Amino acid sequence: MRMLSLRIATLALTAAVLAAAGCSREDTSGKGGPGERAGRQVDRALDKAGQAVEKAGRDMQGASKGQDSSKEAK
Repeated sequence: MRMLSLRIATLALTAAVLAAAGCSREDTSGKGGPGERAGRQVDRALDKAGQAVEKAGRDMQGASKGQDSSKEAK
């Protein structure tokens, strides 16, 4: 049992070190490391999803009022 605990602790420590090494990479080009680039992609995806949810909410409100959602107000 003790050997299993030691192996799990070693694996967890190794994973933490590798994750920290991948995210703390210095990049002088201004683009950031792989963690920063992935984070920006996630941010963009969440922004798009949020906009889609907001549009769906507006469409549902319009539908409940009997308005046609294909005709956007200018």
